[in-house]
Amino acid sequence: MTAHRRSPGYPTAFERQVTLRDGRRVAIRPLVPDDAAELAEAIRTADADTLHRRFLGGPPPLTAKVLDYLTRLDYRTRFALVARDAETGRGVGVARYEQLRPGTAEVAVAVDPGWRRVGLATSLVRLLAEAALQRGIHQFAASYLAGNRPVAALAEEAGGTSLIKDGIAELVIPLDTQAATDRSP
Repeated sequence: MTAHRRSPGYPTAFERQVTLRDGRRVAIRPLVPDDAAELAEAIRTADADTLHRRFLGGPPPLTAKVLDYLTRLDYRTRFALVARDAETGRGVGVARYEQLRPGTAEVAVAVDPGWRRVGLATSLVRLLAEAALQRGIHQFAASYLAGNRPVAALAEEAGGTSLIKDGIAELVIPLDTQAATDRSP
């Protein structure tokens, strides 16, 4: 794992090394405030398609307040993971949830295009589900572009149900305690 200052309540149990389907390895750990500059750079340099898929349009303005909000987490109602290339330490993916109401959290994932279709998003969501279940969250909700086939496939694999309206899919995924434990990265 790369060196970083741990935030209060930082859950070390969610630091993992994962080997992806193509043999590459990633180090996954909870996001911390020290990740703000790298997160901002990743958003600034992301391709238009990635930004459109993740934010359903353009990204939020990258103010200090927004970056602080995205990286200062309580690790209970707001939890995020960052995946880094194990060889270079460069961030290649991020997944987060934010509690909407008791038992339900909104989930979002973004993966660098060069790291897609090798199981990274699936690994991040499974680990995030493990964290959510331990914190009393029993389902994830998400909005995504209906034409986003990789997200639709991930949702289908997870047993989610979706409703499509005006090109936006609204998804609900029940979290399965046994499956999250069995399939953790």
